[in-house]
Amino acid sequence: MQAESITLAIGGVVNNKWDGWSVDSDMLTPADGFQLELFTQSLEQFPEVLKEGSPCTLMLGSDRVLSGSIDEIEHDISRRGHSIRIVGRDRAGLLVDCSAPFVSLREASLSQIIEQIVKPLGITQYEIRAAAAKTRRLVQIEPGQSAWEALLEVATANGLWPWFEPDGTLIVGGPDYDAAPVGTLVLRRDGIGNNVTRLSIRRSIANRYSQVTVLGQHGQYADDGLDTGRSHLSGAVQDDALARRGIFRPLVVIDSAAQDTNMATTRARKVLADSRLDGFEARAIVQGYRAANGKPWTPGQRVQIRSEPHGIDGVYFLMARTLRLTRAGGAFTELRLREDKAWVLDANPGKKRKGDSDEELRVMRKARGET
Repeated sequence: MQAESITLAIGGVVNNKWDGWSVDSDMLTPADGFQLELFTQSLEQFPEVLKEGSPCTLMLGSDRVLSGSIDEIEHDISRRGHSIRIVGRDRAGLLVDCSAPFVSLREASLSQIIEQIVKPLGITQYEIRAAAAKTRRLVQIEPGQSAWEALLEVATANGLWPWFEPDGTLIVGGPDYDAAPVGTLVLRRDGIGNNVTRLSIRRSIANRYSQVTVLGQHGQYADDGLDTGRSHLSGAVQDDALARRGIFRPLVVIDSAAQDTNMATTRARKVLADSRLDGFEARAIVQGYRAANGKPWTPGQRVQIRSEPHGIDGVYFLMARTLRLTRAGGAFTELRLREDKAWVLDANPGKKRKGDSDEELRVMRKARGET
C-alpha cells in the first residue's frame, strides 16, 4: 500500500509528488513549519504562482494540516538534474517576523486587544477558547515588540496560549482535557501488539519547583513602610506531587504587570505548569501519519501510552509532532508528549482537573467572584 503524500496547493496549482517532506507542529513554538523536496531530471519552469510570500495550504488526503505561506524556494541545477526545496510556515510566521502596531488601551477586553495586534497584519479569523477573560486596566505595546511577543504577553496574562489551527484560524485559549484519547501507543516486552518503532522517556528535576509565589505590584515592598493597600498582592501555588515526596524547591517571581491577586495566581500557576512540563517528555516514532481514530496526528490530542519496559500506563498530552517522508525511513511521524492536564490550566478554571488542589480551585473561584 502506497503511503499518503502531502499536497501543496497554491494559487489553484497542486502537487503531491515529492521525494521528501516534513510538516512540524509544536504548541510551544510559534509558526509551524514545513519543507518539501523534489528531484527531477527535467523541469521547464516554475509555475508562475510558486513564489516566496505566496499563500498556500497543505493537505494530507482530505485533511488540511497547515495554512500559511512560502518563505523560501531553492532551485539547484546540476548534471544530475533539478533539485527543488520549498520552505514555509503557518500564519504565525507573519506575527513572528513583523513588529506589532503601537497599542495603548484602557479597560480593554482580550478580544479588543487581539484585534488591535493582529488585524493590521491581515489576521481576521480568531477565536477565544476560554470560560472567561480579564479586562486589562492598561495595555501599552511599545514599538519594536513583535506581534507574536505582544500576543503572547496578553494571552499568558489571562492564563491562555495562542496558536493557529490548520485552517488558519488564530486560537487563544487552552487544550480540551476532556477529549477522549485518539489512540494507544503500545510497547510490550514480548512484542505482541507493539505499534511504536521507538519510544524514549525523559524525566528531570531541573527547573522543577514545588512551590511558586508571584509578587504583584508593590508586593516586594511590604516592609518598606509604604503600605498602599496592595503591599501583600501575591499568588502562590504548589506542586502536590513533589510535596508528597518531601521535595522542597521554592521559586519567587516578581511580576509588576500583575494587577490583582487573581492575575498573580494565574501567573504562578503558569510558571508551575511550565516547570512540570520540563519534568517529563515522551518521544515516540510511529509508522504512518494517522492516529487510531483515523485523524492525522495533531498537537492538542490526548494519547494513551502503555510501555512495560518504561513502567508507564496512562494518558499523555501530544505537545508536538512531525509528519515526515524520507527515502531511508519511509512514511512516519515523530510524537513528543508531555504530562496530561499540566499545561494552560486556566482556560476553563471552574472545572477541577487532576493536579488542582482544593485550595487552588477555591482561590481561583474567589478571585473571579464565584462561590
